[in-house]
Amino acid sequence: MTKKAKIAWLYAIAALFVAISLYLLIKKDSYLFFAFPIVLGILLLYVFSLDKVMLLTAFLVPLSITFEELDNLAVSLPVEPLLLGISVLFLAKLLYDGHYDSKITHHPVSIVIFCMFIWMIVTTVTSEMPVVSLKFIVSRLWFVVPSFFFCVLLFKRPKDIDRFIWLYVAGLLIVIAYTIFNHAQNGFDGNSAHWVMTPFYNDHTAYGAVLSIYLILAVTYAFIPSIKPRRRLLIIGAVAILSVALFLSFCRAAWLSVIVAIGVLLCVLLKIKFRWIVTVALVLIGLFFAFQHRIVDTLEQNTQDASGDFVENVQSITNISTDASNLERINRWQSAIRLFNERPVVGWGPGTYQFVYAPYQMSKEKTIISTNAGDGGNAHSEYIGALSEQGLVGSLIVITLVIITVYTGLKTYRRAKNKKAKVLVLGATLAIISYFFHGILNNFLDTDKLAIPVWSCIALIVSIDLYYADKEDFDTDTTAEKQK
Repeated sequence: MTKKAKIAWLYAIAALFVAISLYLLIKKDSYLFFAFPIVLGILLLYVFSLDKVMLLTAFLVPLSITFEELDNLAVSLPVEPLLLGISVLFLAKLLYDGHYDSKITHHPVSIVIFCMFIWMIVTTVTSEMPVVSLKFIVSRLWFVVPSFFFCVLLFKRPKDIDRFIWLYVAGLLIVIAYTIFNHAQNGFDGNSAHWVMTPFYNDHTAYGAVLSIYLILAVTYAFIPSIKPRRRLLIIGAVAILSVALFLSFCRAAWLSVIVAIGVLLCVLLKIKFRWIVTVALVLIGLFFAFQHRIVDTLEQNTQDASGDFVENVQSITNISTDASNLERINRWQSAIRLFNERPVVGWGPGTYQFVYAPYQMSKEKTIISTNAGDGGNAHSEYIGALSEQGLVGSLIVITLVIITVYTGLKTYRRAKNKKAKVLVLGATLAIISYFFHGILNNFLDTDKLAIPVWSCIALIVSIDLYYADKEDFDTDTTAEKQK
């Protein structure tokens, strides 16, 4: 085709697009055709540059909105279709090439993830609601495949680590601006803090959890020596905004998770060995169970409810006598434990808790926010939820994933020879600690809002462990071939 013919075709296609768009706008009052160039552009990225689609997804995750009216199926748009597309194309390419880096598949973290999916399949076969469990596995796959298995390869290029994190932060800053504006319209009232982030986040707990993760990662960048002064000022500004947003989220679990991360950071800086940290944690857990009745009696004397006052909100954390939020968590946990007691080996099936827990509530444990239908959501714990849905093995797999990931992160931090690699892997490890401490009180890994940050942080740890821990150079792109 000659150059003139190509230009003629370009003008013809452009004219056709304008004509169809005007017809739909004037006659049908429809704007859908204007999205065609965007859709076409994304499809071209899928074909020629899948890594760019993943980076675009990172930006869009905070801005995605969940629609629950689509044939009784909750879908987060536009992110979940993008993730599904990445998963399908990535797996298809692996099948076509017949090759994936064996260092990744043999990594301890990957082995735990494989065990997680194998056990999910087993418990789906025995599930009370197999269709629900199958949907749960599929949704977990389209979170884990792009955010972990693809991102481990993506992060072989250090620049893509920076792009991924800061694109997510850029999207999150837009949500923060929207949230603070709405919050200001309501006088920064503590009650309004629960919903002012909708429709981007369903409540302040998920919003607080993601703020704590990216606050830690943003602070991490402030300590990277190679950052230029002007960029460091922008990073400090982002840290300030994220800090204010976290404070205004009134999410007590998120506040605590950051404090725990700081505590672990102090242990790392003081060079306290990982086994001592685990030992102290196990001793504290043992002491809690040994003196649980006395501890509960003491906690029940606290009658401070959550409020807009910071000090009162902190005091309400241990209120298990009148605080509705705390009491509802206990109700969900007790229901989950009763479900576990009935099916301790395989549980009730992945994703089934919210459909089966209603009959296991006790009237004396219900709160003003409980429902007889038991349609209030999940078990409010990554560990107890897995216990009820996938039995003891399922819960132990989650705990093992946390321990292996944190151990890998701290080990890689000590091994890494490059300062930026050390700081980044430590930041990602502290972010994981923050989330999984928060996971004692809430569970969000079945949503794109938290699944993408968590699995990508795990991917970052594994990628640096495999490809950069023993290298002096980190700021330049790796010479290893990048799989797209």
